[in-house]
Amino acid sequence: MDKVVVDGSIGEGGGQILRTAIALSSILMKPIKIVNIRAKRRNPGLQNQHITAVKAAAELTNAVVEGLYLKSTELVYIPQRLRPGKYSFDIGTAGSTTLVLQTIIPIMMLMPEEVEVEIRGGTDVPWSPPIDYLRNVILYHLNMLGAKVDVKLIRRGHYPRGGGIVTAKVLKTPVKLRPINLVSRGEVVRVKGISHCVKLPKHVAERQAKA
Repeated sequence: MDKVVVDGSIGEGGGQILRTAIALSSILMKPIKIVNIRAKRRNPGLQNQHITAVKAAAELTNAVVEGLYLKSTELVYIPQRLRPGKYSFDIGTAGSTTLVLQTIIPIMMLMPEEVEVEIRGGTDVPWSPPIDYLRNVILYHLNMLGAKVDVKLIRRGHYPRGGGIVTAKVLKTPVKLRPINLVSRGEVVRVKGISHCVKLPKHVAERQAKA
């Protein structure tokens, strides 16, 4: 089968092209070749977080991968079949666990059986959605589709140390996901959020919440 070639320099030329391409390739079982990976970033090519995302997707799909190394700007990804099970991945830095999950949750949603992953890395780090956003906003909408996705925060991890732990479990999803309508905006019933701080007094988090 011919590979679909994806140009990673299109648009903002960042990691989102890589994550979306890997997720769609895995879902459709179509081989891809990604070139010019993160071409418009100050440090182009694959970083630890991107490598972990591809490794995780490859484990879930028994994929053949070429070019998976630090600062690589070209990657071949050939998914073979979905493999439910229990997995553990360690980014090894404060790289974003939520961006790894952004790559693999769509794949997990289509598994024929239950699948669970543990990911270690950063949970609340710059330039990435925090874990609370993933759990309270993204998952809310995914589950509206009929998926059964559960993400638990075991330990927070921040830059530069990382060390956070999250788990994600997806039960067997119905054959067809439900469409959702987000065109009409409903009434705002309440606004809530989560404020936390690290190595600072409790009142700092309270002050942030009141700001």
